Amino acid sequence: MTSAGTGVRGVPAGPAGSGIMALSLPYQVVAAVALAVAGVFVCVHLAMVFLHVAPSNTLTKRHGQAVDDWIYPEFEQNWKLFAPNPLQQNVSVEVRAEIVTAGDGRRTTDWIDLTAQDTAAIRHNPLPSHTQQNELRRAVDFYLNSHSDDDRPNGTRGHLSEEYMRRIAMLRLGGIASLEGADVRRVQLRAVTRPVPAPRWSTEKNEVTPSYRDLPWWKVTDADRPEGDTRSRADAAGPSRGEAGR
Repeated sequence: MTSAGTGVRGVPAGPAGSGIMALSLPYQVVAAVALAVAGVFVCVHLAMVFLHVAPSNTLTKRHGQAVDDWIYPEFEQNWKLFAPNPLQQNVSVEVRAEIVTAGDGRRTTDWIDLTAQDTAAIRHNPLPSHTQQNELRRAVDFYLNSHSDDDRPNGTRGHLSEEYMRRIAMLRLGGIASLEGADVRRVQLRAVTRPVPAPRWSTEKNEVTPSYRDLPWWKVTDADRPEGDTRSRADAAGPSRGEAGR
């Protein structure tokens, strides 16, 4: 004879099922749907990454925009780590501003290192934002790729990149306590390239003097100012004294 909870010949009866099969029918359906959705997502993601890194082909030519929309910015691929000659430079972005002083005078601020601000925000932060990591770098790349060597914009994208750079500069300047409430009329940005020194054990000799690329002075428009900055600037559209003398 068998007793309750035992099988044939006194062997304990095993569970009715394991894994998903141990769940009730409604939970089995939910789990199956969740696994199916996850599987579809993984397959689509792998396909998009493959198309992104693959050589140009019929699919990428026809659906390239959809692939880029999926990849950027969260899944951007970057192979510099595996390059035979990795980057050996640190590039930082700095800004200075021309502001109105008492009596309608003008003064120019010192250079302010925007990249250093991002670096300080990222350091010791386990989950830094994409803005802190990529905004300045992508903005400078956007500008350089849409301008000639003498800073002439190549069409509409060139003008758009200038607007983007001005708005980033104004947003960052608005967060500096010493410039709070300042009437900024013009801004200038520059890229500073500093070679990374060779390690002490290396026999390589490299130049460590920084190089500078100064971008033009840009007049600030009301559209460039952070949202909420509605102070009246009746003469903002007029040229500054420096511009008038050119």
